[in-house]
Amino acid sequence: MTVLHLADEGEAADLAAFLSRLLHYDRGAAVRLQAAGTALAVFGRPPSFEVLAIRAVRLAKPYEKGLDVRLDVTVSAGELLESIDESAGTAIVPAAVTGPPWAGVLPPRGGWRPEPGLPAPDAVRTMVAGAVAEFRSRTQELTPERRTRAELDRIGREIWSRPIGDTALPVRAAHAAQSLGFLGPSGGPAEGQVALFSSGAWLRLRTAYGSIAVRRAGLGALDVSVR
Repeated sequence: MTVLHLADEGEAADLAAFLSRLLHYDRGAAVRLQAAGTALAVFGRPPSFEVLAIRAVRLAKPYEKGLDVRLDVTVSAGELLESIDESAGTAIVPAAVTGPPWAGVLPPRGGWRPEPGLPAPDAVRTMVAGAVAEFRSRTQELTPERRTRAELDRIGREIWSRPIGDTALPVRAAHAAQSLGFLGPSGGPAEGQVALFSSGAWLRLRTAYGSIAVRRAGLGALDVSVR
């Protein structure tokens, strides 16, 4: 049994909140865990958004299991959530599961460069709210015979694929960040800690609460890390 000792109760609570939000979108969600030193990265993929969500968690002590061995395993998000003891600041790593396809293709670890053009956080929130309202309005206007899954998907792709500001980041990435709590409260202490980075085919929206990674359209599977 592998026990992870998180830095404090707050880290445990934040991890539990992240897993709960993932499970809200997919009750059978899996997450990939990678730990080295005092850092634990938790990767998940909320199906509604077609992005990778990444939550960084601080550990109280370096992960150690033999010499030069990293923790790298895909597990049930639900089982991991149930194992978290917030008061003790611990989590038990569940048994490995057969990972979904996305778990084998992760963004690169390095080579990230700042990308200009990202609007202020409040402007991003406003854009997401406008997109949600537009999707709701346009789908409600559909007649019963036109309210098909294909038509709903078409409207969704049109709205959520729009770029944010002068960037190539799609609105769906910001929508995912907001839905998973990564944008934080408006005017909060981490308000200014939102930035956009790129590495090869990947874009990464990084905030103080977590990151959203997405591959840029038209670049296929270039510059991905399969591990």
